[in-house]
Amino acid sequence: MSEGSVPFLDLKRRVEALRASLETEVGRVFERGRFIMGDSGAEIERELAKYCGVAHGVGVASGTDALWLALEALGVGPGDEVVTVSNTCAPTIAAVLKAGAIPVLVDVDPQTLTMDPARAEAALNPRSKCLLPVHLYGECADLGALRDLSERRGLILLEDCAQAHGAEYGDRRAGSVGHAGAFSFYPTKNLWALGDAGMVVTDDPALAERLRLLRNYGYGEPNRSVLKGYNSRLDEVQAAVLLAGLSRLDDWNDRRRSIAARYTAAFQGSAITPPMEAEGARHVYHLYVVRSTERQRVREALHQRGIETMIHYPVPVHRQEGYAGLARIGPGGLALTERLASEIFSLPLYPELTDHEVDRVIEAVTAASASRG
Repeated sequence: MSEGSVPFLDLKRRVEALRASLETEVGRVFERGRFIMGDSGAEIERELAKYCGVAHGVGVASGTDALWLALEALGVGPGDEVVTVSNTCAPTIAAVLKAGAIPVLVDVDPQTLTMDPARAEAALNPRSKCLLPVHLYGECADLGALRDLSERRGLILLEDCAQAHGAEYGDRRAGSVGHAGAFSFYPTKNLWALGDAGMVVTDDPALAERLRLLRNYGYGEPNRSVLKGYNSRLDEVQAAVLLAGLSRLDDWNDRRRSIAARYTAAFQGSAITPPMEAEGARHVYHLYVVRSTERQRVREALHQRGIETMIHYPVPVHRQEGYAGLARIGPGGLALTERLASEIFSLPLYPELTDHEVDRVIEAVTAASASRG
């Protein structure tokens, strides 16, 4: 981008802001000389579980693996149906398919853009095994209604927390309400690694133990597999990076919320509709996603002023060639999901964004609103 522009995200800034802590934590790994299944991995598992308010954390190689292995460990497999959403990133659906199950896609709530519990219930049948809500953009789905539904119908509740590190529903953190929560630590996330990394958190000790076996060839002891397993381990360097960041997560989320509050106050009555925070929830604004029926014009106006924007996500998963036909569409269809794909776009929002850059984004949106034809 040109000098003076506002980048959508600048990963170099976050590395520089945390460099001293990164060097300390990664240095400990180098000193120990153990790079797989070592002390840093065990420590981040304990600390993130504690942060989420559960008893166990199991580190794995990616967020997609966290979902897939959680499904497998929970007994979800071929012939089972998993109710989830199409207004998400492809990994949610990829994980369901990797477990051998059938994704059943339902529409979303028009305010939070997360799973509509009524649509989820309407999609249930005797093959239904699991509810998989996505805490999209940093906002928890309606976990109260979904937990009630899972209990009434005897379903597994697995939370996709890939975008919701530190988000809250009532007095509970994301990942602590369902049978398990699956996190991604991809470099763009609120809590980030410097490569792929993931974790499953749960209060269930038997589930945690099964996950530990599945991620490491099924080894109950060295070179002895007690069940068919895989290779999906959180390496020590990425665990060290996560340890360096976890103590800063709440501060980072507070900064995200502060920027979001400024945006939301400024954009009332503008050419865009800002996101909403559900009552009793704590949104952590992994992304600041707005809606506009004039999306192309507004994005072009922002581009002309040096403001970089993105679309999360321009094509719902059920419309993507790699997944079309592999999922079942729930009753009532996906009309809102499809409409959202034509209206949503994301503005720059991350902790390292300066106040001056926030001002520039606000000024650009205000100018684009004033020029509406």
